[in-house]
Amino acid sequence: MKKIGFIGLGTMGAPMAANLLKQGYQVTVFNRSAQKAEPLVQQGAVLAHTPKDAALTADTVITMVSDDASIAAVYEGDNGILQGLRPGSTVIDCSTISPALVHKLADDITRLGGQFLDAPVTGSSPAAHAGTLVFMIGGSAEALAEQRDIFETMGQKILHMGPNGSGAVAKLAHNTIVGINNLALAEGFAIAAKSGLPADLFLELVQNGSAGSKQAELKGRKIIEHDFTNQFSLSLMLKDLKLASSLTDGASIPAPMLNMAKSLFQAGQTEGYGDEDLSSVVKLYEAWIGQTIGGSKLEPK
Repeated sequence: MKKIGFIGLGTMGAPMAANLLKQGYQVTVFNRSAQKAEPLVQQGAVLAHTPKDAALTADTVITMVSDDASIAAVYEGDNGILQGLRPGSTVIDCSTISPALVHKLADDITRLGGQFLDAPVTGSSPAAHAGTLVFMIGGSAEALAEQRDIFETMGQKILHMGPNGSGAVAKLAHNTIVGINNLALAEGFAIAAKSGLPADLFLELVQNGSAGSKQAELKGRKIIEHDFTNQFSLSLMLKDLKLASSLTDGASIPAPMLNMAKSLFQAGQTEGYGDEDLSSVVKLYEAWIGQTIGGSKLEPK
């Protein structure tokens, strides 16, 4: 089986790497905080001390890190992937990064004799654990075909969006909808709560009516129960909305709802909700109406 180097063992990366180990792949792992690699080492992974080390023996290198700056450091920094990449190997980036950086990485890796796939995912932490992620992939069809077994181990649907950069654009467009839908759900909840409607019944209405959405399905109970344990953080959603805003600005695409969503998630970040689940943005609405969605009145600060 393929030898895999997996770099980035956060909320999403760790369970993705674990699923590869369960399937029998030889996996070498690297994370800036080495203690996060320990559970995977106990499951049979080999610990690398640098991204270069993770790439040296790998047929396929997978990265799952937070942003453009982190990706640039992992690939281009001292002891980065590009220093250890073997000709003929394939690099798969599952992060959400700018299309411009995707094109740069693809060019760099092609010059070194490798192949590059931008393959961001949708599906939060539970889907990563269950191996039911959805991949949106940019790159050659031939490279994707060679790596399909790996994608099928980590996900339930693989969508080839086009050449390099297409996966990144698809993810930004997709997460624009996710952010807007999350705010729409919070706003509807606020109207219902302030008017005295039972939150449980209102959520049932939304889920069975025309306002139903994946966000209502995934985040409705979290909002009612004030459970903001992190499945996909508010700060990461804000980062994606900023990338989407840069993309739309550069392409002269009007995006008024995107810009409003970015502003509200920025307000949530300013209030200190960045490390909580993205659904915690509802706390802005709760402050505005003076009560929680579940009905209790908020004490003045």
